[in-house]
Amino acid sequence: MSTAADATRVEEVAGRVVADHDPRRVPVQEFLGACFDAGLSWVHFPEGLGGLGLSRGLQASADAVLQAAGGPTPFWLNPIGYGMAAPTLSEHARSPELARSWLRPLATTEDIWCQLFSEPGAGSDLAGLATSAVRDGDSWVVNGQKVWTSLAHRARWALLLARTDPDQPKHKGLTYFVLDMEAPGVRTRPLRQMTGQAEFNEVFLEDARIPDEHRLGAVGDGWRVAMTTLMNERSAIGAGGTERGSGTIADALALWADRPHRRTPVLRDRLAALWTRAEAQRLTSARARRTATAGSPGPEGSVSKLVAAELNQDVYEFCMDLLGPEGTLYGSYEVRREGGRDADWRGALQQRFLRSRANTIEGGTSEVLRNVLGERVLGLPGDLRADAGKAWKDVPRG
Repeated sequence: MSTAADATRVEEVAGRVVADHDPRRVPVQEFLGACFDAGLSWVHFPEGLGGLGLSRGLQASADAVLQAAGGPTPFWLNPIGYGMAAPTLSEHARSPELARSWLRPLATTEDIWCQLFSEPGAGSDLAGLATSAVRDGDSWVVNGQKVWTSLAHRARWALLLARTDPDQPKHKGLTYFVLDMEAPGVRTRPLRQMTGQAEFNEVFLEDARIPDEHRLGAVGDGWRVAMTTLMNERSAIGAGGTERGSGTIADALALWADRPHRRTPVLRDRLAALWTRAEAQRLTSARARRTATAGSPGPEGSVSKLVAAELNQDVYEFCMDLLGPEGTLYGSYEVRREGGRDADWRGALQQRFLRSRANTIEGGTSEVLRNVLGERVLGLPGDLRADAGKAWKDVPRG
C-alpha cells in the first residue's frame, strides 16, 4: 500500500522531470528517457529499472503530472512494450543488467516490442502451440508460425513462447524467450483488417536462433512466465481512463454534444447507461490500482479486460446509431500499415467501431476470461479437458 509520503515523493520527482525536460520542447525519446532514469516509467519496478520500488497504484500520480505538462501517453507509443514486455522482463530477465539493456530503449520507444503467442492452430488454446525451440549449444533454433502479431513490422524485439519438450503435457513443455526480430530466419507478412489497416501480422520463423541468455525463466517453465505477460496484458487493456468521463466514453459524449439534431430520448437513455457502466469500470480500476502492490496483477485484470472490451463495442455501436447515415461513410479501405511515432492508429469513429470488434478476441476472448473468472475466482467446476495429463505429441490436432 502507498503512503502519503510516497505519493508526495512521486509528484516531486515528476515535477523535477518536467522542469528539466519540458515535454513541449524536447524530443519524445529524451523526455521518456528522463522519466525512465527518474523511476517514473513504472514506479513499482526496482530502482535502476525505470522504477522507484513503490506501489503500482502511484503510477497514476506520476502520469497525471507528466501528462498535465504535455507529456505523451507512452503506452500508445509502444503498447506491447509498456503493457506486457516491461513487467515480464523486470520479473524474469536473467540479470538486472540484461533487463535494463532492454527496458530503457523500450521506455524511450526507440525499440518497439511485439508478442509472438497466438498461432494458426492454437489461438484461444495458447498452451497447444506448436512452434518449436530446439537446444543447440548455447542457443536455441526456432521453427514455426505465429499470427495476429500487432506491430511485428516495426518491432525490434519480441516475446516468444515456444515448445521445447513435446513429450510433456502441453502446459509443461513450454519455454519463454526474447527474440530479435531482425535475426536471420524471421519474416513478417501483413494481415489486412476490415478497417483497412494492417497492424496485425503473420510471423514465420525458419531456423531462427536465440541465445540461451535471452531465455526468460527456466526451461519448461514458460507457462508461468507467460502468465505474467497475460495478466499484465489484460490489466493494461482494461485499465481505461483515470478521470471521470475519460476513455472511450469520451468519444460518445463528444459526439452527443456535437450532434444535437440527432438526439432522441432513447439515445439519451442509452448514453446514460453507457456512462454509468464506464464510471463503474473506472472506479473499479482505480480501486485496483490503489490496492495494487509491486507484483503482477491478480484476477481484477481479467475483470477489467472483460468489462472494457464489451463496453467499448457498445460505446461505438451507440456512436454509429447517433451518426445515422453518416456512420456508413468511411474514408478509405486501402491497405495501411500502422504509421509513425505520432500516428493516431485509432482513426475516425467509423474506424474505431470496426476495430472494436477485435476487443473481445485480443488479449483473451471473453469466453476464455469468463472461464478463468468462474474457475479461479468463483471456484466453479472446470471444463472437461480430454488432453489433461497427455503428452503434447499424443494429443490429436486438426
